Amino acid sequence: MLKMLKRRPAISNDRIPPAIDLHRLTFAYPNLPPALCDLDLQVNVGERVGLIGPNGAGKTTLFLTLCGVLKPISGEIRLFGLPVVPGNFRPDVGLVFQNPNDQLFSPSVWDDVAFGVQNMGFPPDAVDRRVREVLDLAGVKALADRPPHHLSGGQKRMVAIASVLAMKPKLVVYDEPSANLDLRSRRRLIQFLQASRETLVIASHDLELLLEVCDRTILLDGGCIVADGIPTDIMGDATLMEAHGLEKPHSLVPHAHATQDLNADGQSCNSSYPI
Repeated sequence: MLKMLKRRPAISNDRIPPAIDLHRLTFAYPNLPPALCDLDLQVNVGERVGLIGPNGAGKTTLFLTLCGVLKPISGEIRLFGLPVVPGNFRPDVGLVFQNPNDQLFSPSVWDDVAFGVQNMGFPPDAVDRRVREVLDLAGVKALADRPPHHLSGGQKRMVAIASVLAMKPKLVVYDEPSANLDLRSRRRLIQFLQASRETLVIASHDLELLLEVCDRTILLDGGCIVADGIPTDIMGDATLMEAHGLEKPHSLVPHAHATQDLNADGQSCNSSYPI
């Protein structure tokens, strides 16, 4: 069973810097137009942000610049008040890859989850304590001795998340976390994300997941922020969504329910009403 944690509210005041603070961030791959164009963005501590947009919008590129994997052409990235230096390891920021096979490489689940903590220089007893804690939190404690390549897609996903959480990041960015999951694994992931304490940014085409988990949505297209606001307002705007290669989530589309009424002759007639 997942350990349910009380959600921490978003924090925003003059004394606490934003979890993410981008100023005129621009990035381009060689010989290609900019993938990120002059982005200005703030995400406060405790927020849960859903990042949406068509393929090629710049979502993964944004995540890689946040983590210092890619060096921007211009602009500034500050996380919790400190500048991001490309190539420098930031344990307070964790990235969960779209494909857990890109993240899991050790001979056992235990080794994969312990890897980051060991490289942070913690003594063996502290490593052991953290690994046990996050395996229990993610509901995969029983898998500790299993080779990752023997696990199901949902199990791999939760192990990948545990390997990130073992370093106790304050910000976790998820790239398509529900990709290739069955319904049971997807529901378990949603419950886990709802219970998370960290500041979250989740890029996903699973818009229903974002509606359940996030309190803010950012629409990115062509490397630019097109819209930023309440998830139901943005994703419920069919014209806006269609203009950027997306569809309004099914749960926000009115549906008709048939009712049976009697006409003046006592015969039944069907009618419908939107809900």
